[in-house]
Amino acid sequence: MIFRTRRPVIGRRPQILVDAMHATRPLAALSLFLLFNEPMSAAEAPPGASSCTGCHAVNARINTAVPRLNGRKAEDIITAMAAFKSGARAATVMDRVSKGFSDDETRAIAVWFATQK
Repeated sequence: MIFRTRRPVIGRRPQILVDAMHATRPLAALSLFLLFNEPMSAAEAPPGASSCTGCHAVNARINTAVPRLNGRKAEDIITAMAAFKSGARAATVMDRVSKGFSDDETRAIAVWFATQK
């Protein structure tokens, strides 16, 4: 960092403070990202799985009424998705979301979430 010597201007921050503020912004953004986003797994998520995490929280520290999918039995997820898709289970949005996935895609997503902790 180059230190500049300037005469103070009334109403302006010294340049060293401005430089320090700009330098810490990326660090602050990264810290917030790491704090609120837990990595799910080293395994690659199947296509479509990322759309689930918009409502189904990955981070256990987030309090939500929407159930988490991590660690659930794959069969339970597949059964629930089939019930949403057929209309046998009432839903606000899952009936529409489930229709966007084929049975193979649903199975791959369910198996992947079952392996997550």
